[in-house]
Order: sequence, then C-alpha cells, then structure tokens
Amino acid sequence: MDAEQFRKAGYAAVDEIIDYFTNLQSRRVASSVSPGYLRPLLPAKPPDEGEEWGDIQKDIEAKIMPGLTHWQSPDFMAFFPANSTYPSILGEMYSAAFTAPAFNWLCSPACTELETVVLDWLCHLLHLPASYLSTSATGGGGVIQGSASEAIVTVMVAAREQYIRRHCRLAVPQPASEVEAEDGEWRLRTRLVALGSEMSHSSTQKAAMIAGVHYKSIPVDVTDDFALTGRGLTEVLQDLTRRGWEPFYLTLTLGTTSTCAVDHFKEIAEVKKQFPDMWVHIDAAYAGAALLLEEYQELTDGFEAFDSFDVNMHKWLLTNFDASCLFLPCREPLISALTITPPYLQNDHSSSGLVTDYRDWQIPLGRRFRALKIWFVLRSYGVNGMKNHVKRHIGLGDVFANWVKDEGSDLFELVAPPRFALTVLRVKLPEEKKEKATTPFVMSKAATTETKVDEGLASNDIFPLPNEADRGRQIDTLTRTNAVTKEVYERINSNGDILLTSTMIKDCYAIRVVGANEQTDEQHLRKAFEILARTTEEVLRKLESKAGSE
Repeated sequence: MDAEQFRKAGYAAVDEIIDYFTNLQSRRVASSVSPGYLRPLLPAKPPDEGEEWGDIQKDIEAKIMPGLTHWQSPDFMAFFPANSTYPSILGEMYSAAFTAPAFNWLCSPACTELETVVLDWLCHLLHLPASYLSTSATGGGGVIQGSASEAIVTVMVAAREQYIRRHCRLAVPQPASEVEAEDGEWRLRTRLVALGSEMSHSSTQKAAMIAGVHYKSIPVDVTDDFALTGRGLTEVLQDLTRRGWEPFYLTLTLGTTSTCAVDHFKEIAEVKKQFPDMWVHIDAAYAGAALLLEEYQELTDGFEAFDSFDVNMHKWLLTNFDASCLFLPCREPLISALTITPPYLQNDHSSSGLVTDYRDWQIPLGRRFRALKIWFVLRSYGVNGMKNHVKRHIGLGDVFANWVKDEGSDLFELVAPPRFALTVLRVKLPEEKKEKATTPFVMSKAATTETKVDEGLASNDIFPLPNEADRGRQIDTLTRTNAVTKEVYERINSNGDILLTSTMIKDCYAIRVVGANEQTDEQHLRKAFEILARTTEEVLRKLESKAGSE
C-alpha cells in the first residue's frame, strides 16, 4: 500500500467508522454467533499474494461485525461503559503512525513529557491531593497503565517490596550473614496478605496470585450499603496480626463493580495510622470520573493518607481503551521495585535523574503513546464538556431508578442505593407483595439451600430469624427469587434489544443497569425499563400458570 492507496483506504475507513457510529441504534447490541463461527468463514491460511484493500474492507461488515458486541450502542447497559469518541480515535491513529515504544525519555521525549502534563491536568480535574502531582514535594506523579487490573498488580508488587525492605532488610541492618538475611526475607514473604472487601473487583485477588502472596476478603454488610468500614477492616487486621500474618496491602474502592459502593475512606485513613506500612490503593476505575463534579469532591477526604489511586479514562471519560491513569503521592517505592537497567537501556539523560523513564513505573518495558488521545479528548471537550457528560448520565440514572421505585414497585426491588448512573434490582415475587417485604440478601452468612439453619443465621442482628420455619421459608424465597430474576435477565439478553449484566450480592441474584454511553439518552433507558417490566410480567405469569396447574 503506497501513500495514495493509504489516503484512499483511510478515507474509506473513516467513512465506514462514521457510518458505524451513526447507525449503531439499528444494530443488535449483542452478537448472536455461536462459538467457532469465524473459522469456517476464513481461508485455512493467509493469501500468497496481497489483496486489494477494498476486498479486505468488505470483510469487516461481512465477517467481523456479526461477531461484535456493540459497546458504543446506546442500548448497551452492561458492565460499565467503554466509551470511544472521535478525538480519542484520532489519538490512536497518530499513535499508530508514530509507533514509539516510549520505554524511556530518549525514545521520544514528547511521549514522556505529554503524559506527565496531561496526568497533572487530570489530577487537578479530579481534585486529587496536590501530592499526586508530578511537581509535588513528595515526589508524586501519574502514569498511564493498560487497565485498572494492571495498575493493581503493579502497585501490589511495589507494596510487597517496600514492606519487605522495611520489615526485613531495614529492621535488621546488619544480619549475621547474607544467607540469614535472605532466609528471613523469604520467611516474611510466606506470611504476606493482601486485602480487599468482598465487593472489591476480582483483580485484587488475581494480583495476589501473580505476586505470590495470600489474599483475604473482608466481609461487608447491607447496613453499610456494602461498603468497607473502618470497623470491619480493624476486626480483620487485628485477627490477622494475632495469628502471625502480615497485612501489607489493601484495595479500597470508589464505586464497586456490583453496586458502586464507596468504601469509608476517612474511617480507613484513621485505621491506617495503626498500620502505617500497609499500602492502601484506591480503585476508582469507573466512578472516579464523578470526582470531576463539585458535589463529589468530599469523597477525596482521606486520600492524603493513601498510597495510590487509579481511574480509567476508557470507561466513563470519553477515551477509548486503554487509558488507565494511576497516581501516586510518592513514586519512589514503585521505581525501586521495578527498576532494572541493563547496559542497552543506559543513557546520559536517564542517568542524570532529570527525566522520567516510565518503564520503571510499569510491568512491561514498551508502552504506547496513549497520552495523545487523552490530550485530544481533554482539549476537544474541555473541562465543562467532561463535567456535563458525567452529570448527564448521573441524572439519567436517577430517572431510571425512580421508574423502578415508582412504576415498577410491584415488580422490582432495589438491592442497593442507585449510584453513579448504576441501578441494581431484583424481581419481587407475588408473595412478597402480600407479606412484609423481606430482604434475603442481607444475611451475613451464605443462605443457600445447602446451608444448615444453625450456622450462625440466628445470630444475625440485622435481620433476626426467630425460628427454623422462618429460616427455611426465607431460604426458599431467596432461591425462587434468584431463579426468576435470572430467567428475566437471560430472556432479555437472548433477545438482544438491550444488553445487561447480572451479579451476586451476598446470596442475592441481581440485575445491573448502567446507561453511561455517550449516545445513551432518556428514551433508551425508558426502552430498557419497559423491556424489563414486560419480560418480568411474562415470567411471573408463566410462574403463576405453572403453580395453578399443579
């Protein structure tokens, strides 16, 4: 492909992308193909001779589109959004053209320096503490990671190495021998425990697997809106230390995946004073975008006490994947844990200490020029445009939740308070309308049909169960409610008009609805509510008919 052929192909590709965005509403949100659909449509081997771009481009619609789930669709209300916009796509185009691996400053100074600048911009926009700026006296700064999961792995490794230095090498500055010091370090490694609440994203547990440390999940309760509290954390920390374990890392969450719960940061900042060497990371992958708005700035109270913060611009902030922004008030532990400088990476600029080498802030060596698309998005939308984008979706989420509470009160029950454009609901069975509403999901212990009735349920002071008959009835109701809610969810997604996700909260099966794509408007959420209500009525009628025939 020469320059003129590329120009023609580029115009054609841009036209097709614009048509794709324009006509998203007409496409089925979820793919309906079966596993293995693509192999029979493609040749067994690549062509011997190059093909014309026009022939290649035709296969995008014919062969690739049928296997896509359309995350940019206004009817995509599953998981969390993965917004892509024209400015961010342009950023990817330039990044692909430049293809600078950017592992150190010398590779392409602009790659490094633009990243530093735009992350300082974002730090200000999110109202993070000044210590998270690259210019801070504490030596802070930001770096773009591939995902929030990658950020957690990265800071957990830094936390592990920092904890070991402080508690092994520095605690015993003059060991009897090098072997003795090494033995002590490895004994300490076997006792390290990473923590997260039971509502934390699974990436924390996976990071612990990768880092070779233990993982402990901390229970949360409905009375705290499923958020981790200082009290709950303290109980677990005291238990672990009493048993000889070393809690060295904790993930807090601003907007958990299941319910968008916000952990109690100020309380936990106080707890951290008793455990100063425990690294505390804030996972704000989706809901961190709300910090743009003045009404959410109070959520950052206590952040000064923590060690890292991460938000994904590729979720709610109009930037296509991948653009996960990790901030630290002090970068030294990260660099100390990840720096290795073989001769072929040495240069005068890096040795001078006057430049940033982002390879020392991440697990891989090479990195893409991701700062470009962030720069393009921030400049194209401006601060007010970004704020309006987030505020609009929060308002739409409130509208949808009110429909559930008012028009849908006979069909649905909210499982958690609506937050950040997310509504979490379950189906309400007919008998629950006649009796006083019960909420099986508040049980602090598993309440499945396999659970023994004397296994701690009677001691639950949140929802006391006075006798065995009530326990059995509640477990039966929970089981049937879960089954009905699951059937509603599966019917809706198999139809494909909208796409939702489900979750388990304690033992309650629930449906999540989050409308935060750029094109999503009230009409799309109204359509989703009507599909939910109509499908639920169909399932309940089937259930009633079946009960009547038995």
